[in-house]
Amino acid sequence: MLPDFNALAVFSLVAEEKSFRAAADRLGVTRSAVSQTIRKLEEAVGIALLSRTTRSVALTEAGERLYAEAAPALLEMEGALEAAANLRGRPRGRLTLAVSSIAESFMSGQLLASFLEENPDMTMHVTVTDEEFDIVSEGYDAGVRLGEVIAQDMIAVPVSGEQRQLAVASPGYLEQYGTPQHPSELAGRRCIGWRREARVAPYRWEFEEGGRAFSVSVGETITTTDMALMINLAVAGAGVSFGMEDTFRPAFARGELVPILEEFCPRFPGFYLYYPSRRNMAPKLKALVEHVRGSRAAARYQEHCPISLSL
Repeated sequence: MLPDFNALAVFSLVAEEKSFRAAADRLGVTRSAVSQTIRKLEEAVGIALLSRTTRSVALTEAGERLYAEAAPALLEMEGALEAAANLRGRPRGRLTLAVSSIAESFMSGQLLASFLEENPDMTMHVTVTDEEFDIVSEGYDAGVRLGEVIAQDMIAVPVSGEQRQLAVASPGYLEQYGTPQHPSELAGRRCIGWRREARVAPYRWEFEEGGRAFSVSVGETITTTDMALMINLAVAGAGVSFGMEDTFRPAFARGELVPILEEFCPRFPGFYLYYPSRRNMAPKLKALVEHVRGSRAAARYQEHCPISLSL
């Protein structure tokens, strides 16, 4: 007797998560229900698919082969079912996105809120992460990152305008220690840096002069994984900080921080929604792509035509 497709879907989820509990949480069922489904699947195929210990779950050789064949097929089936359902009306399904923490315009929530308003049958999960990984192998529908770090085989749609990184400091700090005139002077300053995690090198401070890009090795007095703390420390006068211009805009508006060395801070392509090239794009993802493109077109129109007339 062949197993049903629901059992294969549960198996693929356990294989992806490498955990019965995590798979159960995603499915909204009990761990024992997942375990029972896997046991019945193994009985149906007549071979162990998972190797279990008290601390881990791993695929057996048979499990690896089944997962390699079943996972892509299940994605195709899911897309086909969604496409069929969408013939009755609006796109539906669950979108999973991996979004960079510094994608301020996307993270403001306005774009996603308007998307969900237009698509009430959709649900969404957004993972905010600065880890670099393959969104396909990790099971995400799409991601949002700076264009320069997106793999060439991905399709990318802009979700922001051009960006730039700026060095910033509080007015009080600059009054006390003076304003540096060249990035090289930062080497002798108290600096506040950001890093993805403690064991990873701090984010580089990159500038440009005469068309030549260069980085400055600053002696960072404080580094942190939290962007909000980095900003708070700069506002408190703890030193010079460096990051995306959009990140600092609220502090600029309040007069708490000011940009420095702007002539050495060039603009570059901003953030993109990216996703794998597929022959048949899932309707749920197509709906998001179209919404992003429409929102960007509206934003560009407002930039060039800021005055509205009413009769």
